[in-house]
Amino acid sequence: MTNAGRLRYFPRSLWRLLAGALLGFTLVTTAAAAEPLRIAVSLGLSGAYAEIAGLQAKAYRLWERDVNARGGILGRKVEVIIRDDKSSPQEAKKIYEDFILRYKVDFVFGPYSSAITGAIAPVTEKHGYPVLAAGAASDELWRKGYTQLFGTIPPAGRYPIGFFAIVARARIARLALVYADDAFSVSLADGTKRWSTEYGLKIVYTRKIVKGTVDLENEARAARAAGAQAVVMAGHFEESVNMRRALKRIGWTPLAYYASIGPGLDAYHGAVGADADGTFSTSVWEAREDLNLPGTAEFLREFVRTYSEKPSYQAAQAYAAGQILERAIRKAEATDRAAVSAALAELDTNVLIGRYVVDRTGMQTKRFPMIIQWQKGRREIVWPEELRTAEAVVPWRQ
Repeated sequence: MTNAGRLRYFPRSLWRLLAGALLGFTLVTTAAAAEPLRIAVSLGLSGAYAEIAGLQAKAYRLWERDVNARGGILGRKVEVIIRDDKSSPQEAKKIYEDFILRYKVDFVFGPYSSAITGAIAPVTEKHGYPVLAAGAASDELWRKGYTQLFGTIPPAGRYPIGFFAIVARARIARLALVYADDAFSVSLADGTKRWSTEYGLKIVYTRKIVKGTVDLENEARAARAAGAQAVVMAGHFEESVNMRRALKRIGWTPLAYYASIGPGLDAYHGAVGADADGTFSTSVWEAREDLNLPGTAEFLREFVRTYSEKPSYQAAQAYAAGQILERAIRKAEATDRAAVSAALAELDTNVLIGRYVVDRTGMQTKRFPMIIQWQKGRREIVWPEELRTAEAVVPWRQ
């Protein structure tokens, strides 16, 4: 008997059972495909990181809108869930446990700051959730042996490299280093100690401070007394502003002043006014349509159109994390977290903030951050040469 004959005599009762099973499978599959892909993140929408975290939240919402306008990912709409961790590592840890154990979200993005990312990493590692660290750069994170933590930006230890190249070319030889006691700032300070010697620079004064210290006048005076020609302030927004104010109060303008994080925000100019001019900092992206990075002009225009303000580089980092996760899921051709984690480890792609490639530890490896300088009330890219929008001015005279 032929196969067709066998099928002709297949019992009708079994045909009905088979048809019902197939219909049920189709309905379940369609329902599953219709469920949104839930991606969760906690951000410091209140507390110390509110300024930066608020911009990151807006960027995640913009990415959510854009990816859904394209039909979602693998046929599923994306839902980004954002909760306020109050800039607290302990609060963030509880939130991520909630995301995973209670809400059983599909994926998570990393929170803002190295300290908070470090607090949630053991949780996401334990439960096999890959994390794109869109707000963390402490070198120490990549030495913990995590297999699910993937960097999107260069590690903090490399942040000041371009600045050292600039000051060395200007024949500046003596540095003062002041740094806060959080993980990111310590990493940047360690990088300063390592890389400054590569450029023939000598650190003549070093001081570790408690994060958030308001009065830095004693540190500014000690740096000047030690014969420093340039000052490196490794910290966050408050430290960058507080050191700039301290330098003004003692009447000292070093030949070059570098501060991390703060000068990358428009709020820095709002805090210190014209005294912002001359300040160097590190950036991974700038809100300029002429920036030669993929999608910059489009992202900038859409962000301003949607929110009536310019995005910071931290906002660009958040949007880029969305791009990277989307590409990893498409590469894996699945939303299985283990498959997506493997794709993130192997992915080599260009996104809004530049090239994404990580090493076996998950650290971002293929690019150095830019150096910017405030000049005449705006940030200019002064390093590297291929992205430069203005020449560095050293020394800066008020």
